[in-house]
Amino acid sequence: MKLRFVTVILILTVFVLSACGSKSIENAKNWPVPDFTFTDQTNSSFGLSDLKGKVWVADFIYTNCPDICLPMTFNMAKLQKMAKDEGIENIQFVSFSVDPTIDTPEVLTEYSKQFEADLSNWHFLTGYGQEEIEKFAMDHFKTIVKKPENDPNVIHQSYFYLVDQEGKIQQLYSGLEDIPFEQIISDMKTLQ
Repeated sequence: MKLRFVTVILILTVFVLSACGSKSIENAKNWPVPDFTFTDQTNSSFGLSDLKGKVWVADFIYTNCPDICLPMTFNMAKLQKMAKDEGIENIQFVSFSVDPTIDTPEVLTEYSKQFEADLSNWHFLTGYGQEEIEKFAMDHFKTIVKKPENDPNVIHQSYFYLVDQEGKIQQLYSGLEDIPFEQIISDMKTLQ
């Protein structure tokens, strides 16, 4: 009887410890982001190698956007502040411009100032062609980015993407309305 009890306790302990060590998000997408190197707002190279070993949140925006990008960037700034307030370290924020011809590093720097973005861990990226960002977004983030001919506006979606330390997209969330800030923060903590 005593041996059976000890065996059950050992099995339960192993189960509990293995669950505690698990860093997974329920219904994780696990979409891999390929290696990339683009240019950030400081006109420096920035890419996947700079994010290795870090959890990061990404979105797709552009500075001349007439509607959704301003609230999305405001919401990303709020998320950045919440993560800092929660003591979440080793976190990065990445905004890919979907209008790289207009969004030079200087333009992105000025744009970031409107939101008091902490640029120590938030990178606004450009330095690629329009076709490249459209293909990159569709192939790896499963999201549409399209700049129609003779139209200054770019069609894109308003998701925030949570990416793990291995460069795999774990989850996507609304970045525009009904943002699940608490869930995103919880998921960030799960991946830490």
